[in-house]
Amino acid sequence: MIKVSVLYPNKEGSKFDLGYYLNSHIPMVQGKLGESLKGGSVDHGLSGAEPGSRAEFVVMAHLLFDSVEAFQSAFGPHADSIMADVPNYTDIQPILQVSEVKI
Repeated sequence: MIKVSVLYPNKEGSKFDLGYYLNSHIPMVQGKLGESLKGGSVDHGLSGAEPGSRAEFVVMAHLLFDSVEAFQSAFGPHADSIMADVPNYTDIQPILQVSEVKI
């Protein structure tokens, strides 16, 4: 199992429309990835290590797939349309990380 994490750094002055992200972008992504997407979650940052400090990431999305190949096969054909939607909810350049789930 692999996890594709899409991280949005919490930068001063940046915009992130969480409502659009949750109600439009994520459902669109789920529909395009289809059965290859085995699960996922969206985390909204509240704070850093110190109470009241700025969270490092405003949002982190985590998508689960059986393998890197399964992710690439599902995402590849839709990459342009998925990425074209990003400016509709944020001006933040997302960071992508692919990880192997161990536990």
